[in-house]
Formats: sequence, C-alpha cells, structure tokens
Amino acid sequence: MSHFKRAGNVDSLAGFRTPKPEAAVPYGLLKAARKSGQLNLSGRGLTEVPQNVYRLNIDDPAEAQENVSFRGSDRWWEQTDLTKLLLSSNQLTQLSEDIKLLPALTILDLFLQLHDNQLSSLPSALGELQELQQLRLSHNKLSSLPTEVCSLNNLRSLTLQQNLLETVPEEIGELGNLTELDLSNNLLKHLPSSVGRLSALRKISLCHNKLSSLPDGLGQLANVKLLDCSHNQLTDVPVSLAGMLALQQLYLQHNKLRRLPQLPAPALREVFAGNNQVELLEAEQLSCLSAVTLLELRDNKIRNLPEELALLLTLTRLDLSNNDISTLPASLSLLPNLKVLLLEGNPLRGIRRELLAKGTSDLLKYLRGRIKEEAEGAAGPTAMTLPSEGLVNTHNIKTLKMLEYIDKQAASVPDEVFDAAAHQAITSVNFSRNQLTAFPPRLLELHSSLSDINLGFNRLSCCSADICSLQKLTHIDLRNNQLTDLPSEMKNLSKLRCIVLNHNRFSSFPEALYQIVTLETVMLGNNQVGGVDPSRLMQLLSLSTLDLSNNDLLNVPPELGLCTSLRCLSLEGNPFRTPRAAIVAKGTNAVLEYLRSRIPT
Repeated sequence: MSHFKRAGNVDSLAGFRTPKPEAAVPYGLLKAARKSGQLNLSGRGLTEVPQNVYRLNIDDPAEAQENVSFRGSDRWWEQTDLTKLLLSSNQLTQLSEDIKLLPALTILDLFLQLHDNQLSSLPSALGELQELQQLRLSHNKLSSLPTEVCSLNNLRSLTLQQNLLETVPEEIGELGNLTELDLSNNLLKHLPSSVGRLSALRKISLCHNKLSSLPDGLGQLANVKLLDCSHNQLTDVPVSLAGMLALQQLYLQHNKLRRLPQLPAPALREVFAGNNQVELLEAEQLSCLSAVTLLELRDNKIRNLPEELALLLTLTRLDLSNNDISTLPASLSLLPNLKVLLLEGNPLRGIRRELLAKGTSDLLKYLRGRIKEEAEGAAGPTAMTLPSEGLVNTHNIKTLKMLEYIDKQAASVPDEVFDAAAHQAITSVNFSRNQLTAFPPRLLELHSSLSDINLGFNRLSCCSADICSLQKLTHIDLRNNQLTDLPSEMKNLSKLRCIVLNHNRFSSFPEALYQIVTLETVMLGNNQVGGVDPSRLMQLLSLSTLDLSNNDLLNVPPELGLCTSLRCLSLEGNPFRTPRAAIVAKGTNAVLEYLRSRIPT
C-alpha cells in the first residue's frame, strides 16, 4: 500500500489537457446584461460582435439546463431585453445583419474612446431597431450612410464625426425627432435640402468639411440653438438662415466669407467669423446683431470700423485682432457692456502701444476722453460734454440706462449717484476700480431692471446674499477682489449667463455655480482652485466657456471631456502633468478629445 493518499478531486492529466479558450465576452457579463438590460463591451479588442451577444434574449442561458432555483437572483426566465449596447474602443470592421435580433435597443454606441473602430459600412438591418434613440458612429471609415438608418423614427442623436462621408442621403429629412446631428470632420461637399425638415433639431455641427454653400432649407430649423459651419469653403451664408429664430451660437471661422451674414436672429448671442476675408463691416449686418454678446472677427481684412458698432449695447467681447484697422472710432467707448476689446496685430495710428498694453478699461477711458474733447471743440464750453465732468454722468443714465462710478478709489458710492438714477430703468451698473469692501445696499433699488453689474477691482472679501435679490441679472463681474466663496442663494439667479471671478482667492469651484443651469460663461482664472466635479458641470447644458487657467489643478478629470457644450476651455498655467502642454496648446477640441480617450472603459 502506498504511503501517500490520493487527493479526492485531483485530475492527474490536468497538465496535459488543452485549456479552453477564454470567451470573448465573459459569461458573467452576459448574465448580468440579462438582468440590467445593459451590456458594455467597450475596449475589448473585438474585431466582430460575438453571436451570443446578438442572441442574448433569444437563446436560453446555461441556467436553463441546470437545477432551477427560485431565488430572486437566479430567475433566469425573468430576463430584461437589452436596451443599451456599448461597443466603443474596439476594432470592429462590420456589424452583422443579426443586429435586428436586438429590437429593444435604445442606444447603440460605437463612439471611439481609446482606439478607432474600422467600420466601412453598416447593415441595412439597423433600420429594424425602431426603438433606437442614440446612434454614435464617430471615428470610423464610413463612406456612406444606409437609407435604412433614416427610418429610425425615435432617433434623437446621430453622431457621425470623423468618417469619410462624401454625401448624406436625401432621406435624412425623415428623422423628424432628431435633436442633435454631428457630421463634422468628413468630406461633405453639399447637404441635401431635406435637412430643413429636421424640425426638432437643436444642435447641428458641419465643421471641417468641404462645403461651399449651405441649403436654403436650413432656415426652416427654427429650434436650432447652435450651428457650427467652421472650417469649410463657404463664400456666403443664405439669407434664409434668418428663419433660425432660436439660434444662439453661430460658428463661421476659417471659411472664405467676404461679408458678415445679415441674420436678424433675435436670440443670437455669439458670432465667430474669424479667419475669413471680410473687408467691410456694413451697417445692415451690424443692425442684425442687437443681442450679440460676443463678436469674433480676428484674422480678416477689415480696414474701418463704422459708428454703428456703438449700437451693439449687449456686446461684452469684441475680437478684432490681426486686421488692417488704422483708426478707432471714439464711439466704441459708449458700449455699456464691453469688457474685452482685442486689437493686437492692427496698424493702429494715434494710439500708443503702452495704452493698448494696459487693457480694455484704459483704452475705453481714453476713447471717452476723445468724445469729450470733440464735443468741447465743436460746441464750445457751454455744450454738454461726454462723459460728464460732474459726479454723475447723466447722459449715460438717461440714454444708455447705465450708472457709473468708476476709478474713484472710494470706499463707498455716494448717495448722489443713486439719487441721479431715481425713476430710471437702469440696466447696467459699473462701480469698478474703487475701494469697496461691501456690496452697495442701494443697488437693491434697481432690482426691477438691473441686468449687468460690475464690481471688479475692489476689495470685496465676501459677496452679500443681497445680490440674489437682483433677479434680472445676466452678467456679474467680480474680478480682482478678495473673494473666497459665493453665497448659496446665488443658485436662485435664474437668468444669470456670465460670471467673472478672475483674480480672487477661490480654493474650490463655487458650489452655487453648479446649480445655475443658465450659465454660459464662467471665468475663474488666477485663483487657487484645486479641482472641479465634471459630473455636476455636465448638468450646465448651456456652459460654453470655462476659464480655469492659472489655478492649482493637480489633475484634470477625464470625465470633463464629456462636457460637450464647452467651446472654450482654458487650463493653461496649472501644475497638472496630463494633458501635456502640447495638447493644451492645440485648443479646446483637442483637450476634450484627449480627456474622453482617458475615460476608463
């Protein structure tokens, strides 16, 4: 008898058996998908979708052949139809027609996160997924879109950026519920007129194509808020686009435009028309921009600025860099909300370089002085001068509805200033460059009309909750103070679109700002912010500009790349190692794409 006992369950030939190949999709993942209705196969190196994925809700699972348990977790017959399938970051070359075996899908995600897929065509069976709501096919090699996709009546989002599309089927106009269409970074030379039938569209991106014209039908898209046609070959913009009544952001950079489009779109807030061939700004075009807050015209061939620019009363940022402007009209100083005026790269005469280097505020002050000199020279000492030599500028109060008390180095605002504004519907207040340590309480007297307030360059160490009584505020400028936090009551400012907090002492992103869903611009540069919560930023659906430059960010969360509404993200001057400076220098799109590529799958 042997002195050694044989172990009970040891397979003596185990070392000689060929191991079973590991399944492309682990059985446990499929089992969980039957319960949750969601299956994430991103980043698994798949070259094709396994057949057991397509047949997930058709074939009986292995549990069906075993002893049946009545525990809640093992009731295999209570499976849920697959409604979400994520296939990003793989090496797929094709999809099988068997995709039709998953009719309950609401999201089919083929969006690149880490590595390109290789899809060059799509199966016609996609047209049978009538519950599909989001179809993401970016970063592939598609040269055409099957017409069957255009029969998906419930489709809300169709993203096809970074493909090889040369045409779009005319049938695309049948997607009546589509709210987002992204055709950027393709080879499109024209768009079908049927795009004008996509009446539910809110966002359409056509940038980085070869479009030389836009169809007149685009003007029928009355719900579109963002239209991006940058980096194309457009020589003109059809006047029919005036019918886009909800349009807020228009991107036309890097085209061949010779004039600004004449678009009386009442909601238009931001126009980007840099890097074109615009030579002349005409009064007719400018009169259509009555609600614009940002006008970007850099890198054009503009020589003269018309006096009509002074009619853009809502303008806060005007970029005229790298043009052929030699003189500035003094009337620019009458723009009540202008905060940033960029003029670098122009052959300006009569304005010293040192003055330009001092910034917008000093330049506008100089131009206001020129108005005063011209008025005195033309009408003699008895004429009213602009700005007023008195304590209060009555011209600005009555004509521009603007109350100013600037650069007085005063610790408080005199009552005479507020008394002069009595019974006037003041919309803008500028008390910047003083020594204010507290919020002027008499500002509350202007609550019924005040929409813009500038308290920058003061000594405020806290922001009074009283500011939240000004329910019509759309712009707040609190730069260059000593603020460390904002009152929680600010979340009640339901119309606030822009807040400037540069050069303060914030160590974290102000909690109240996460809750103001109307915000479009947040400027937090030159503070000590150590981090942001991207999941909460994603809830700010209108946020297009976020300045976090020169802060203390040690890392940038990859999920920040999912804030797809961002058009301008400034991260320069932070101590993080990634993304590298070379990526940051490429601009917002490159940074966001890099961050998305770092999201764990």
